[in-house]
Amino acid sequence: MALDYRKCAEEISANIGGGANVISAAHCATRLRLVIADNSKVNKKALENVDGVKGMFESNGQLQLIIGTGTVNKVYDEFLSVTGASAATKDDVKAAAASKMPWWKKILKTPGDVFVPILPAIVASGLMMGLVEALAKAIPSFAESGWFGFLDMVANTAFALLPVLVAISSARVFGGNIFLGGVIGIMMVHPALMNAWTVTPTNQPAVWDLGIFSISQVGYQGHVIPVILAVLLMSTVEKWLHKHVPEMIDLFVTPLCTVLVTAFATFVVIGPIFSILENWVLTGAEWLVTSTGGIGALVMGALYPWTVVMGLHHMYNVIEAGMLSGALGLNIWMPIASAANFAQFGACLAVAIKCRNAKLKSVALPSSLSASLGITEPAIFGVNFRFMKPFIAGVIGGAVGALFGSLTGLGATTYGVTGIPGLLAINNIPVYVIELLISAGIAFAITTVIWKEEQPEEAPAAAAPAAPAIEVPTVSVIRCAAGQVLQPVKGNVIAREEIPDDTFASGVLGDGVGIQPADDKVVAPFDGTISSVAESQHAVGIEANGMEMLIHVGVDTVNMKGDGFTCLVKEGDAVKAGQPLIIFDRAKIKAAGYSDTVAVLLTNSDDLEGVECGAK
Repeated sequence: MALDYRKCAEEISANIGGGANVISAAHCATRLRLVIADNSKVNKKALENVDGVKGMFESNGQLQLIIGTGTVNKVYDEFLSVTGASAATKDDVKAAAASKMPWWKKILKTPGDVFVPILPAIVASGLMMGLVEALAKAIPSFAESGWFGFLDMVANTAFALLPVLVAISSARVFGGNIFLGGVIGIMMVHPALMNAWTVTPTNQPAVWDLGIFSISQVGYQGHVIPVILAVLLMSTVEKWLHKHVPEMIDLFVTPLCTVLVTAFATFVVIGPIFSILENWVLTGAEWLVTSTGGIGALVMGALYPWTVVMGLHHMYNVIEAGMLSGALGLNIWMPIASAANFAQFGACLAVAIKCRNAKLKSVALPSSLSASLGITEPAIFGVNFRFMKPFIAGVIGGAVGALFGSLTGLGATTYGVTGIPGLLAINNIPVYVIELLISAGIAFAITTVIWKEEQPEEAPAAAAPAAPAIEVPTVSVIRCAAGQVLQPVKGNVIAREEIPDDTFASGVLGDGVGIQPADDKVVAPFDGTISSVAESQHAVGIEANGMEMLIHVGVDTVNMKGDGFTCLVKEGDAVKAGQPLIIFDRAKIKAAGYSDTVAVLLTNSDDLEGVECGAK
């Protein structure tokens, strides 16, 4: 049964406080992305149960509803129509969401905004480094070959010139000219400067004496924080100059002054001060992982999923990039993140296996597979954090796995990959596999024990009114090898060809009969399941034993838009023969100028044997 896009959009709108509560709306390949004005008006539980919504989570100030490829764009179009919201791009939504964030969260979010766009380059280089090093260890002669030298150069490029990539991405984030940002990044690793990796107590860089101050002739290889701050200053200066420099000389004056001011400030103040501070951060992070008996790694393994929930986990990219580009040359932070992520996979998989709700299972299983590949947001927001106990189980599993990874000296040649893809970048594959199994296994076991699927609340039997007696029809109007269709409406049965509608009469929708009603009630023609309900409530579909039925009240009554019709069932309901399905007002139908003939059609009659129509 195809999704009713309009109905899905209407239910989403109703449960987020209507169009007036929407600041911005956009969609990506699978998700509807919304920025909400007042989150207290959002009914999250109801949203999760909207037909078509496969999951929901909040990230970086956005409410994101997982709908699916090929469907989300259609629901989005209907959503705009229902709410009156204007179409926006993903960047528009991100900007609107960012404007609602507190200042401290904006600061912590900035490294993620800078590093996420350059992840493909970092991942490609890191994985290639891992593969090249693995080949060199496995084949000693390869390490002496030209191929090794060439591939090693290719693999190291992104890390050797990382400040350039960071500068370009930072300029995009801060709204500066990306090419001027690139110049600042290149300047900080210029060949005229001594490579920072070659500096030793006995090999110190020369100094430029500029009179009132001096500049050390050393590059910033392996540093990212000074680069980000330098480009932030550059973007600020550039914007100010654009506003104050006359247009006729702006093209020349603004870039020249921007580069000069930024260069002096970077090499005199920003670089020297913040490179030292960054080194302290890296030293502290390495100490936390390696010199605390694994306790630091255990704590970070437990905290990591919480930073994912807050959308702040990309801030660790600064630490990971520094580890890879510095003297250590190994990302020892990655095993912590990998343990935390793979534990969420284990918890989500336990929910997928244990639950009986078909919709929850359809969300949990693919979300768990996604988490095993390092993309944990669907698992965390769609399943684990929603029920909390699986999330806590994942926190515990991740902490224990991170402790193991720290004690065994695991490290990676890149960042941005965790879980199964991390096998290509890790320094010890067998030990890494054990870490993943520990993390996911503990989370899976704990979730299986402590999480129980909530059963839908049912009203006390005593409070429910006595169900009216069902009068089962005795006349069949269609018969076939799969079963018989009882007369769903009292009245005169006519041949299909006599239905006053060419589409029904021609049989293009299947064989069947028409009924000129003598009553205002449609009942179920057999025991089955409701497969569809028209939005205007004038028609229902019902299935059983391979028979697919359509009961359509009146001709062209869709134009009445539900006036005069009350549908008593919904899609997915199980019904018994004789159970009321639709109540309709024959007088209103005739007053509107339409025929009240009820079409009863076996829509898959061509697929069934021995189809016979007529009252019997």
